[in-house]
Amino acid sequence: MPPGWRDRIEDFAGRRRHAWPVVAIAAIAVLGGLLLWSRGAPADIAPPAREPRPAAASDTVEGGAAPAPGAEPSELQGGNVPVTQDVILVHVAGAVRRPGLYELHTGARVAEAIDAARGPRAGADLNAVNLAEPLVDGAKLDVPRVGQAPAPSPTGTGTTGSYGTTTDGAAPAVIPLNSADQAALETIPGIGPVTATAILEYRDQIGAFESIDQLLEVSGIGPATLESIRPYVTV
Repeated sequence: MPPGWRDRIEDFAGRRRHAWPVVAIAAIAVLGGLLLWSRGAPADIAPPAREPRPAAASDTVEGGAAPAPGAEPSELQGGNVPVTQDVILVHVAGAVRRPGLYELHTGARVAEAIDAARGPRAGADLNAVNLAEPLVDGAKLDVPRVGQAPAPSPTGTGTTGSYGTTTDGAAPAVIPLNSADQAALETIPGIGPVTATAILEYRDQIGAFESIDQLLEVSGIGPATLESIRPYVTV
């Protein structure tokens, strides 16, 4: 190797050794600058938080009920607000198209109960019932046929303020057939003046009744009438 080349190579290697610290310092400076720049960059501006809107008078909770002022959270959570619906259960029987038990609203009338049972059958005597009469829970409405004696109230004496209750609240009287007079017999539901007179005439001619079924021998009393008056007579 020529003598001059060796000196040049040694000189270049020495300069490279001295250059590495400079490069390292420059690299550190660049990285530090980048770090400072990233920290100082403006952050995205978040939109201002919306303040909670106070509940208006028309705001409602689930179920449709407006929250009461000052109500606890537990009072406003958990399911729909229950709605109370008063109903009565009425037994509709007799000359109707579909006899059975029906739920009606409180204060329902006899006419509504008959409509709920799909209306009257042919031959039903609607004049024998008060279509405007209010019903009570647990009442039985028995629609008679033409010529059939109206069924008495199940708990009354026949003079009812509403089906299933008596006007005075008293228990039905039981009439003794063998000692009752005309006036007493006429208090029996389904017994009018003519039938009461026929009972007295039968008793005078034949004698005392030995059973309630013997009333079938009295003129004007058939099986339906007998069953309707049976709870109200005794021998």
